Amino acid sequence: MSMSDPLGDLLTRIRNAQMRGKSKVTAPASKLRGWVLDVLADEGFIRGYTRVEKAGQFPEFEIELKYFEGEPVISHIKRVSTPGRRVYKGVKELPSIQNGLGISIVSTPKGVMSDAKAREANIGGEVLCQVF
Repeated sequence: MSMSDPLGDLLTRIRNAQMRGKSKVTAPASKLRGWVLDVLADEGFIRGYTRVEKAGQFPEFEIELKYFEGEPVISHIKRVSTPGRRVYKGVKELPSIQNGLGISIVSTPKGVMSDAKAREANIGGEVLCQVF
């Protein structure tokens, strides 16, 4: 069965695992998911992730979630651009999330990056999700 929104599935897995207090969650591996996880790890929202390959199975990412004083570091994670409604923003239109405490993950011509790095590089793109 094919999945119409793989990134939305990843974000939902992270959200559900944090609601249950899990320390790790697995998700099917793909390039886009890996790039988004790189941004989340660089910005400090997750501890990290590893790619796990087992014989005869599709590769998976094992994501280590991050908590502070028993509460998840990610309090809100939301998909912005969906397969049915793509959301593109120029560099001047990129939203500031929670006055800089959160990030937007943006897919630009120079790769997937946070909104702050996109502003530094002076490029806009597709707003994939918001995290705070």
